[in-house]
Amino acid sequence: MTWNIRTGGRDRGGSDRLDQVVQVIDQQRPDVLALQELRGFDRDGLMATVAGRVGMTPHLARSCFGQPVAVLVRPPYRVLAAGALRRPFHHAAARVVVSTSAGPLTVLGTHLYPYSGGRRRMEVDWLVAALRRAPGPLTLLAGDLNSLDPTVDHTARLTGLSAIYRRRHVRRGGGAVDTRAIARLLAANLVDLWPSSNVGAPEADGLTVPTRFGGAEFAGMRLDYLFGSRAVAERVRGCRVIRGGAADAASDHYPLLTTLDLDAG
Repeated sequence: MTWNIRTGGRDRGGSDRLDQVVQVIDQQRPDVLALQELRGFDRDGLMATVAGRVGMTPHLARSCFGQPVAVLVRPPYRVLAAGALRRPFHHAAARVVVSTSAGPLTVLGTHLYPYSGGRRRMEVDWLVAALRRAPGPLTLLAGDLNSLDPTVDHTARLTGLSAIYRRRHVRRGGGAVDTRAIARLLAANLVDLWPSSNVGAPEADGLTVPTRFGGAEFAGMRLDYLFGSRAVAERVRGCRVIRGGAADAASDHYPLLTTLDLDAG
């Protein structure tokens, strides 16, 4: 499961949403969880506290410019290796290799640059290079990629956004929709798990922002993704956006969950 929990699940001068975040995670009980926007999770033991509440082991990647990200793993799955990608991501990228019955599964959890498609494209190139160095064919990229799908027409949707937010998703000069980051992942032979698992489903079913919590910078978009190698895609048993209940107000993003035919190794 991947989820941007918005500013560490807490709002400056506002509500603390961490209890709702924990509730959603407990309801879904993912074996592997990629979290983004973990503001404050690198201080005062907050990462360990939240991980303990949901019964998972955390692997945090700190950020120099933005907010940390993490990949959490639930026993009995064993972690063979873990660390942060040593590239200047605006936020960060965490790498965890999990032992499974079919061999090592390499998971990258990340949060791409929000303000420039060119910078997102560069960050994607770093991620693709890291996946190519994986110890086996099972690889999964999870996170808030802040990027639009090149297979969908976004013209009408972006027209409704204010200019300050629309320019995050268009290329400089011509104003064409910037989908280069996702196009690069598809060109790297990675499979976008939501559409591949939901052929014929309404596009709205896959939108991950905004929630009822809000999000003025969004216009009904799919910004959160799970990309798998062909070996992972063959093991997918479903992929869905988690809606309803606490998920409607715990963040401005909905969680995205896939089920894989993989047991602990």
